[in-house]
Amino acid sequence: MTRDLPTPTNPLRIGTRGSPLALAQAYETRRRLGAAFDLPEEAFEIVVIKTTGDNRALIAADIPLKEIGNKGLFTKEIEEQLLDGSIDIAVHSMKDMPTVQPDGLILDCYLPREDVRDAFISPAYDGLAALPAGTVVGTSSLRRRAQLLARRPDLTVVEFRGNLQTRLKKLDEGVAACTFLAKAGLNRLNMDDVPAHAIDVDDMLPAIAQGAIGIERRMDDPRTKAMLDAIHDRDTGLRLAAERAFLLALDGSCETPIAGLATLDGDTLTLQGEILRPDGSETFTGTRSGPVGDGPKIGKALAEELLAKAGPDFFKH
Repeated sequence: MTRDLPTPTNPLRIGTRGSPLALAQAYETRRRLGAAFDLPEEAFEIVVIKTTGDNRALIAADIPLKEIGNKGLFTKEIEEQLLDGSIDIAVHSMKDMPTVQPDGLILDCYLPREDVRDAFISPAYDGLAALPAGTVVGTSSLRRRAQLLARRPDLTVVEFRGNLQTRLKKLDEGVAACTFLAKAGLNRLNMDDVPAHAIDVDDMLPAIAQGAIGIERRMDDPRTKAMLDAIHDRDTGLRLAAERAFLLALDGSCETPIAGLATLDGDTLTLQGEILRPDGSETFTGTRSGPVGDGPKIGKALAEELLAKAGPDFFKH
């Protein structure tokens, strides 16, 4: 293994999107790999790849993701470069990842999971309960939109895209009174000065795999597999196996409001799940528990339970 380690003259190429958060996740990956194998930063090369989802014009126009495509918006170009050998690994926010990878690629390395909660962000209010009726709130997430409308149908929800800096600017400009972001992103960017309040998961169940970083590689690359095995977080992997099986069984995409969170307690895994109509008019929730190794079975069973409650045409309206 030692003679196969990357060097400054033959670095491991880390593919990532170019947003501040994506770069912070790539730097964390580089730091963990460097520490695990006592390698200098120069043994790694950060390769920034622009994806369709990063199109500035679409972001500025607040075009909903569902009108542009699906979760592959943030991964397609990166995965193409991984497949053709331009990069060696790809670092992703797992909540952006489709449940099935392209032939030849595999996702089996996850870094320790950050805070899973959503954050309520507003310069004027400290939480949902404080918002007056009719307040304009902004989000690009169908899940958050549906959850908000289910809990506060008196609010006006507008499309609100862009990275953290873009969304904060829109708040300053009065486009909306508040918005929502993953608490994990704020933590990874050390943005303690943002007017953010964490939302309890009982009030807003997070997106599948929220707060988790995944590292994708080619299946035929044993050197990279050996390196990634050294930084893989087992508990995060167990939790995501259940959550992503739940999502897969629901055929989840950017057009389907789905939430889910797996937690571990010793040898027991508990999965909470929620499916909603996009307008928040109906929601179905459930919880299942079982041995940690049965995560995929638990995810599939919970999905089938919620679909049985909701009916076969739930996502078609």
